[in-house]
Amino acid sequence: MLDISVSYNRYKFLGYEFLTWLWYLMEKDREMLRRMDPEMTELDMGNRILLENHIHDAVESITIRGDDAGLEEGILALRKGAFVTELSLIYKSGDQEWRFTVKGESFHIANLKVPESGVVETKDDMEGAVLEKYYLYEKALRWLDTFFSYFIKLRLSEDWQAEVIPQMRKWIAS
Repeated sequence: MLDISVSYNRYKFLGYEFLTWLWYLMEKDREMLRRMDPEMTELDMGNRILLENHIHDAVESITIRGDDAGLEEGILALRKGAFVTELSLIYKSGDQEWRFTVKGESFHIANLKVPESGVVETKDDMEGAVLEKYYLYEKALRWLDTFFSYFIKLRLSEDWQAEVIPQMRKWIAS
């Protein structure tokens, strides 16, 4: 059995590939996103993306911030071999909106902001409010589980090398 730190370092590239693939889907195949989560009305990039490129022994980090930031520098970094290591997302389902950042190395969700829940007017409403909050947090985690599970199945299939990688390379080059 592998030591946990060895496994962590050996397989952390999967998180980077996942976030890069997710960016590709948001740009080029929104229909696939909707098929994976029929409840989702929209998935957009938030106001921050972090990319890293490992060149020899050095690590080049590119951070793009801002609500209306252009992603041209990020695409250029992808052309040079970078991967997305952190991605801020805005997930919408119905009229509700979740905002969070996914860190590819550990699948840590940071800065999770869930939709507003109902107002607690009486002491009897407290249990319902807690359950609603729990549901809202859990929905973001289930979303990540669903999309990562789909990614892993795709990543292990023959379609990854035959179809997905060429399509992503075409997107990066365009």
